[in-house]
Amino acid sequence: MTIKIRLRELRKEKGETQVQVAEAVEMVEQHYQRLERGANLPNLESAWKLADHFGVSIDYLVGRSDQR
Repeated sequence: MTIKIRLRELRKEKGETQVQVAEAVEMVEQHYQRLERGANLPNLESAWKLADHFGVSIDYLVGRSDQR
């Protein structure tokens, strides 16, 4: 499972829009959209913020583990 799929699933589980997630992690909306499309990968700082926002580990976020 790729990061783009995990991001989309986690966002939908929280009932948030892409705009809400981008604002919560201090990211430009278009950059977050590119992450969900798989056009870009997050840098380490963004991955930390996204994992913290969704309450999961970075390993889960990037598909290295199935344990949240």
